[in-house]
Amino acid sequence: MRFSSYMNEWLYGEEGYYKTFKAIGKSGDFYTAVSTSRFFGASIANYFYKLLSEGKADRNGWLIEVGAHQGYLLCDMIQWLYTCDPTLVETLNFGIVERQPELQKAQLAYIRERFGEDIKITHFNDISEVKAAYAFVVANEIFDAFPCELLKDGKIAVVDDHSIGWEEAPEALLQWAQKHYLKQGEIAVGYETFSQAMAEGIEKCDFVSFDYGEKYVRNDFSIRVYRAHETFPLFDEELNLTDAYQKDDITYDVNFGHVIEAFTAAGFAEEAYETQARALIRFGLIDILEMFSKQADKAAYAREADKIKTLIAPTMMGDRFKMVHFRK
Repeated sequence: MRFSSYMNEWLYGEEGYYKTFKAIGKSGDFYTAVSTSRFFGASIANYFYKLLSEGKADRNGWLIEVGAHQGYLLCDMIQWLYTCDPTLVETLNFGIVERQPELQKAQLAYIRERFGEDIKITHFNDISEVKAAYAFVVANEIFDAFPCELLKDGKIAVVDDHSIGWEEAPEALLQWAQKHYLKQGEIAVGYETFSQAMAEGIEKCDFVSFDYGEKYVRNDFSIRVYRAHETFPLFDEELNLTDAYQKDDITYDVNFGHVIEAFTAAGFAEEAYETQARALIRFGLIDILEMFSKQADKAAYAREADKIKTLIAPTMMGDRFKMVHFRK
């Protein structure tokens, strides 16, 4: 089978890695910005609130997270919106795009734990199910979890019994690679379908997403496996695919040029593309921390400041992660 099909089964098959709830953070395979600090979600919500205040967003619309894991990000955003304007939780609709039933259950349980019965969540199995006049859609690290093809010297990777081989690439894939000056690396599968479905279902939309990668083609393989915070390149001799399959996470660096191309073709305008550090500071992260300092003791403030350093320090998440904002 093609590598993209193999990766799809690895992550989303009946026994796939994301089929059941996975711990994120110290006890899991990796960290995310969401698991690092609750102020990550607060900053994005602060930006959404700014759009609402300027009349660029609809307070009667939807706030939707795609791939919400346990629901931390959406809950952190709802909490901050309530702080800014308590009436927003009465006018806004809240949704999560999540196709795994076990994760849906975990999300509902966590949201109930945070807000009781005050916040109602609508689950969508796919972005194509979302029909709305306006929605602010947010996602953290979803584009690196789309299946991909692996291209090298005009050939694509195929997998047989967890062993990778190569066969001649189809002409359409070669033409895409030639257009983007790609000779070796990953070609994501599904960005076009995803962006088109969002465009067709949501009349007016702001889509904000964070992920790791660059706006250009690397011409090298970044695909790798995460296991308990250890990283194994896919072609590492020490990595046994039979053992890693569906048990460990598999990911790659996002080609944001491809993401932007897909969304603009679907009718979105690129509002911003910048490092995570620049985006979060522009969204109000430092202001939120200063507000927190006035009501917290020194120890609590120091803990949060240290977490925020992880989010924005150039040598940590700050530069490696990027934010892209599309508007339709």
